Amino acid sequence: MPIPAPETEVVTTWKVACDGGEGALGHPRVWLTIPHATGFVECGYCDKKYVIDRDHAHEDH
Repeated sequence: MPIPAPETEVVTTWKVACDGGEGALGHPRVWLTIPHATGFVECGYCDKKYVIDRDHAHEDH
């Protein structure tokens, strides 16, 4: 049985929080900052990939 690919989510903020999304089965909440150079970041716990929507992104203040 093949292992499913990690989830990818398109976001509009450069900072995102990830907790694994599984409630009690998830992982501790971590804050991730998407580098402007790459446009994406991967969670170190669950490998979920967050990709910035550059056309609709909000700058952090």
